[in-house]
Amino acid sequence: MPCRRKKSEDLDEIQIKILKALSNMKEPAGCGEIAKAAGFSTPKVTGKLRGLKSRGLVDNPVKGKYIITEEGKKKI
Repeated sequence: MPCRRKKSEDLDEIQIKILKALSNMKEPAGCGEIAKAAGFSTPKVTGKLRGLKSRGLVDNPVKGKYIITEEGKKKI
């Protein structure tokens, strides 16, 4: 049986945990804060945030700080 291909709109476990962590933050947060809240290393979160931003699920209104968008909230 062939492996199920992951749909491009699917999120992996790390991305979902990052979005959940951001949804609980009251102010824009940096990669280190998000990593700590989500339970991952800062470099891992930094890489995942780039992908989430390109998909419109997070935004960075302040340089180096991120928030979850309404689209991101719909994914969790």
